[in-house]
Amino acid sequence: QVQLVESGGGLVQAGGSLRLSCAASGSIFSIEVMGWYRQAPGNERELVAKTTSGGSTNYADSVKGRFTISRDDAKNTVVLQMNSLKPEDTAVYYCNAVLKTSPTEWSLYSYWGQGTQVTVSS
Repeated sequence: QVQLVESGGGLVQAGGSLRLSCAASGSIFSIEVMGWYRQAPGNERELVAKTTSGGSTNYADSVKGRFTISRDDAKNTVVLQMNSLKPEDTAVYYCNAVLKTSPTEWSLYSYWGQGTQVTVSS
């Protein structure tokens, strides 16, 4: 069993900042990818940012230069720092981890957090 627990969502005015955190716990051997996705009403879930165990990062074009993703492998946590927020950033944000549960397991498993609401008012 693996659990992802998110925190840090809320209501903020346009131009403000929020910091989302996600902690993974349970049967984890290694985490290959940790990332954040979001889903606004009527839209599909989309990638916001992700970071790999090798240190590479990917961002959606819409958040480049405003959002920063970072991870702490010792604590199995990932943080999304969101600056210069816009009303179009309003969505439920989900943490995702792609991981191995044991050293003898070759398969990768994807887990999701429960989601945290981010609302940006204009």
